[in-house]
Amino acid sequence: MANDVKLLLVDDNPMVLGMLEQALAPFARVVAAGDAADALLKAVDDPPELVVCDYRMPGMDGKQLVEKLKSRPATANFSAILLASRSDIDERLSPQDAADDYIAKPFFLKEATRRIKRTVDRIAIEKMAKTAPSDGVVRGNLSQMNVIDLMQSLEMGRKSCQLKLNNAGDKCEVFFVEGQVKHATYGSLVGDEAVFKVLRWTGGNFELNFEGKTDQETTKLNTQGLLMEGLRLLDESQRDAGAEAVTTAEEESASASAASAASAGSGSRRRSEEEEDVLLDN
Repeated sequence: MANDVKLLLVDDNPMVLGMLEQALAPFARVVAAGDAADALLKAVDDPPELVVCDYRMPGMDGKQLVEKLKSRPATANFSAILLASRSDIDERLSPQDAADDYIAKPFFLKEATRRIKRTVDRIAIEKMAKTAPSDGVVRGNLSQMNVIDLMQSLEMGRKSCQLKLNNAGDKCEVFFVEGQVKHATYGSLVGDEAVFKVLRWTGGNFELNFEGKTDQETTKLNTQGLLMEGLRLLDESQRDAGAEAVTTAEEESASASAASAASAGSGSRRRSEEEEDVLLDN
């Protein structure tokens, strides 16, 4: 289910525009424009909350488009991501420009989608916080925004809050200060280990209490470090489980081994297909 975040996507390359629009549609309400003039008209008609724009376009470039939208009160309140070559980012663009982030071209579609989705999720959380009920607690479903997405969004937004996670009776609490995890509990586990246990949760519910605070500091890694180390540990455990499964299969009868090998081959092909990606450029 897409977040109710209005995203204006602008690129003069029809192929890049179409593929990005299709990839981002599950996560936001996407409006596509083939040039800056079209984008201006669409932004005036329905002001976006996020603009993802190619930098080099004929006529008005992406930086000029963002600056023009920012200069108008009716369209000024949005985040911006520019798609630009590495040389343009290094030589012509800077952190002082109107964009919040840059994605270097050429880029892989999946990586660009992940980067843009992090900003979409941050905007979605900020919207939820503004419309929170009287108790000040934001509630949501992890099928819409999973634990990793939540933590990345809270880090990007430099949020201070209490995050409660509930999945099939299992509960975890994580406290953030300025986007950094300071304390976490999961059953008898505390700190980094508690966070590692819930990173792959994609089911259950979450609650965000922006008034929730703690004096405890039990985590050793920062938010990004927790995500990277937790995912590394999970990948290792999955590889170990896969190796054990292969060993067991090799000890079975020849016919069972052949069937297992066929299944493994099918799984390998599926993984290969999942790993395929598209490199996009101008």
